[in-house]
Amino acid sequence: MRAVLRSAHSADVDLATYVPADPADDGVWVRLIVGPAGGPGEESFDVLVCTPLWLRRVVRVQGPRLGRHHLIVDPLDLPAAVEFLRDRIENLTAPTWNELGERIAHLGSWEFEDYRP
Repeated sequence: MRAVLRSAHSADVDLATYVPADPADDGVWVRLIVGPAGGPGEESFDVLVCTPLWLRRVVRVQGPRLGRHHLIVDPLDLPAAVEFLRDRIENLTAPTWNELGERIAHLGSWEFEDYRP
């Protein structure tokens, strides 16, 4: 089974038109909507796209942070970041959707991460 990135958006900025004031120092949360290739359904995965300088500044102000679900880029180019994530997601395979979701969850926080029925 394979996944497809159906869409990407941010609650904070328009991914297609956003131009950071300083492309070397910025971070934006991106929500990826992913579903099974050739089938119905979709689930969300959240990833923080940020630059090393932004990350350094946040750590100085807020203290240590864990790096899971971060995509570190330099400079911040959101369309390029989404395409990078699309390539990663669409090249993953697994026998079931749950297993594939667990693999995608290494890239972004899955809405059903750690869910146990």
